[in-house]
Amino acid sequence: MTLRPDTQDPDLQGRIALVAGATRGAGRAIAVQLGAAGATVYVTGRTTRERRSEYDRPETIEETAELVTGAGGTGIAVPTDHLVPEQVRALAERVDTEQGRLDVLVNDVWGGERLFEFDTTVWEHDLDAGLRLLRLGVDTHAISSHFLLPLLVREPGGLVVEMTDGTSAYNGSRYRNSYFYDLVKNTVLRMGFVLAHELRPYGGTAVTVTPGWMRSEMMLETLGVTEETWRDALTEVPHFCVSESPSYVGRAVAALAGDAEVARWNGRSVSSGQLAQEYGFTDLDGSRPDCWRYLVEVEEAGRPADASGYR
Repeated sequence: MTLRPDTQDPDLQGRIALVAGATRGAGRAIAVQLGAAGATVYVTGRTTRERRSEYDRPETIEETAELVTGAGGTGIAVPTDHLVPEQVRALAERVDTEQGRLDVLVNDVWGGERLFEFDTTVWEHDLDAGLRLLRLGVDTHAISSHFLLPLLVREPGGLVVEMTDGTSAYNGSRYRNSYFYDLVKNTVLRMGFVLAHELRPYGGTAVTVTPGWMRSEMMLETLGVTEETWRDALTEVPHFCVSESPSYVGRAVAALAGDAEVARWNGRSVSSGQLAQEYGFTDLDGSRPDCWRYLVEVEEAGRPADASGYR
């Protein structure tokens, strides 16, 4: 791992990254942490200061780019709908013209929080919403990889990070919320595995990464708390005690990007908690949440909520 002399932070000076789906949540945090390590980061999404997506949320890609620059990198906002091949082709052409290569691609497009219905059978689930979920969570990743990976394989050492929910070990034996949600998240896991095979001859690496129970903007709003007051939600949702900030998975991806031996992760599915144990980074509060182990050993086991030993 390439480290700065005086810190344990990865050094990504001179590296070119692109985070697809960086308007908010994990994507924004990943972009910012890549920037904090010195990278030039292209941030894409549909919501800009001039136009909001159907999410109708206030976060914008321009804000993300400014946060990247403020953290020490160079943030470049490019409005892009990753379901429109022509827009992604234009994005790739712009990166090619301006940089001539791409070192890190993070496929984080999602946009499905309002489309899936918990514990609803496929025949009861709204079909249009379910099919839209598949388009947003799967097709976007495939379209992005199709147009952007030719830039990444020009030189050995490129990294693709597929973002999902749940590791292959966890998801492989569990039903994840609904038919459509389960399909999307497990398809992305498979994408990481397949890309590892296709990138290996070019010296590239593909890793699938999952955060734990993440305190995204939408999650905090749903629980009626803020990043500063999130523990107030524990009265109603006790197991939220193992939650993590988006910056945690951001630091996980930055650590991977800064690892000169990242190929050892090729084709694997890992969590932010696992990577924290490997690379030594922490969440903003200095803890190292290990959500997926907690869910198995505490929540599923019916034990009282207690994150001791899991953060």
